[in-house]
Amino acid sequence: MSASGAVQPGPPGAAVGPSPSAAGAPATGPLFRPLSAEDEEQQPTEIESLCMNCYRNGTTRLLLTKIPFFREIIVSSFFCEHCGWNNTEIQSAGRIQDQGVRYTLTVRGQEDMNREVVKTDSATTRIPELDFEIPAFSQKGALTTVEGLISRAISGLEQDQPTRRATEHALAERIDAFISRLKDLKQMASPFTLIIDDPSGNSFVENPHAPQKDDALVITHYNRTPQQAEMLGLQAEAPEEKTEEDDLRNEVLQFNTNCPECNAPAQTNMKLVQIPHFKEVIIMATNCENCGHRTNEVKSGGAVEPLGTKIILHITDPSDMTRDLLKSETCSVEIPELEFELGMAVLGGKFTTLEGLLKDIRELVTKNPFTLGDSSNPDQSEKLQEFSQKLDQIIEGKMKAHFIMDDPAGNSYLQNVYAPEDDPEMKVERYKRTFDQNEELGLNDMKTEGYEAGLAPQR
Repeated sequence: MSASGAVQPGPPGAAVGPSPSAAGAPATGPLFRPLSAEDEEQQPTEIESLCMNCYRNGTTRLLLTKIPFFREIIVSSFFCEHCGWNNTEIQSAGRIQDQGVRYTLTVRGQEDMNREVVKTDSATTRIPELDFEIPAFSQKGALTTVEGLISRAISGLEQDQPTRRATEHALAERIDAFISRLKDLKQMASPFTLIIDDPSGNSFVENPHAPQKDDALVITHYNRTPQQAEMLGLQAEAPEEKTEEDDLRNEVLQFNTNCPECNAPAQTNMKLVQIPHFKEVIIMATNCENCGHRTNEVKSGGAVEPLGTKIILHITDPSDMTRDLLKSETCSVEIPELEFELGMAVLGGKFTTLEGLLKDIRELVTKNPFTLGDSSNPDQSEKLQEFSQKLDQIIEGKMKAHFIMDDPAGNSYLQNVYAPEDDPEMKVERYKRTFDQNEELGLNDMKTEGYEAGLAPQR
């Protein structure tokens, strides 16, 4: 608002002071009353203040009110009876909100055009269909309607059109064409989208169906960017210093390699991932653009555990197939009902689901030309076909079975869908490794303490 004034104490007839209408207002009651045309007791406070156009005294009216389902606001209006100049604006009576807000309204009819809108100074208004935008702080805040916002934009564009027609005729014609399109929107020639984006969080678009959900209105709350906080005059919080380890967790590393199929140059992506209720793992994926070959591999991000791990899952429901699964290179898999055992290092390390691993096992068996080819033993071929059929039944949930993962290194994992409670269908056993298992993992010859004393000086 360009005019300002202050209420000063004095007799009722003083030149500067509250008007009779303000004096007649009830002394008791809430300071901010709900906005309603039927509330006859809700009267604005009148203040005599200076007109910034003719520098004579005009009248400012202040109304402290509350928007239903929103918050308190101050509506101010100035009018000068000498020169006719007027000015209206709205200010939030509360603080800047913790988050910004974005209202996306699909305007389909006249009912939507009549929705009340609170637009603060810091709000940006957009109509994507016209590629039209009113930047933040280019207009004063206003309590209006959707139709009022468009009318205000039309008035702003028409204000300097006579001067443009005289000096820049081509530009004036383009603006006239755009104003015509805005007027078509007022007449609801076609539906359009209105977006009000306010980093302060104090703008508002009415929901006429409140407290029910409004299908035409989408409200999105978001965290302000440092630039938006600076624009609002807020001191942006200093970003926390990220350690090199945090950067590694959030970054996908890439390094050059060769495709294992065609030996063409390719890239391998590597990412450190935290698995809930387990540990960190390293996932590596290679995609060859030359032949289309894809591989993925999982490495444990931690050390070898002090104890080995044996996980036994009783598959009783098709939903078990969606359990997340991490199979390290040192893990063996067993399905007793199928008399099947998959040794260590076969299929490599994998981070997938139970269904994904069972399908990989089926493909490993069925795609082997020496087991199901023309020269294979008929009895062996029949057994493998029966194995494949039973495996399909387990995947489809038609057959119950036990799935056992045995990892001496303790770096394998099967999701517990009841976490943090115990899973009634899954049993996790910790055991001490045998000498042979430590030998296979290369732990027997590994010396981590006192190794420096045994090193002889090299000459």
